[in-house]
Amino acid sequence: MEVDRRAFIATVGAGALSAMSPEDKAEELEHYMIDMLDGGHDHDAEEPLSEEEQEVQEVRNARGMGRIFQPRSKPLEPMPANATLEDFFRLRFAPANHVLQSASHAMQTGQPERTILACLLHDTVQTLVRADHGYWGAQLFEPYVDERVSWGIKYHQALRFFPDESVGYEYPEMYNRIFGGDYVPEPYIYEAYEYARAHKYYMESRMITVNDTYAFQEGLAVDIDPFIDIIGRNFKTPKEGLGNDNSGSAHMWRTLANPERPL
Repeated sequence: MEVDRRAFIATVGAGALSAMSPEDKAEELEHYMIDMLDGGHDHDAEEPLSEEEQEVQEVRNARGMGRIFQPRSKPLEPMPANATLEDFFRLRFAPANHVLQSASHAMQTGQPERTILACLLHDTVQTLVRADHGYWGAQLFEPYVDERVSWGIKYHQALRFFPDESVGYEYPEMYNRIFGGDYVPEPYIYEAYEYARAHKYYMESRMITVNDTYAFQEGLAVDIDPFIDIIGRNFKTPKEGLGNDNSGSAHMWRTLANPERPL
């Protein structure tokens, strides 16, 4: 995907961007690219927002909030009583082009099913929350997947900033082009990288970053259908439905299902 630097800065605001930490800048760029891949920043709006409406929206919505909390022109479709992961992909995560492309690339290159699943899930939590999405994503999926999958999702957030020649992963040139060559991650990102680099599951997370870089292709549509069997074999869907099983992340699934619930 080609990113117009001026267009990106215009959507954020030069002043807001200059005040962001390096990690926040990288997060904002990724959100921008995912939104563009999915068809624009305001998927539900019938007409583009005016300047005044954009200013009001920026005041109302913290940048770390997920898309599900953004203003919409029509209500969300209700979730089924015993909702599955496929239901959440269809009714909450969609269009999810980025993660579908990532999982498709992992499948095409012969990665194991757990890696394909990790690529399919790694950024979906951004529907709920964008800040520290690797950590939030790991917590969302941990009760239902192999520990290597959730571990990989957690640390891909840090590893994307650090090259690994052994698997052909380079520091994203786009970061240099958008933010300049002096861009550096925050200290906790360095600490997470050092920990992950020495861990036995390092490659689980590294392969997410490898397949992540191929997942911003405009005009490439990927459906959830090729991954249904992989989900069935590798995702432990509770019989009560996600959000109703009293797991450690059930409250997160309930929030995704009903984000406007006041209490």
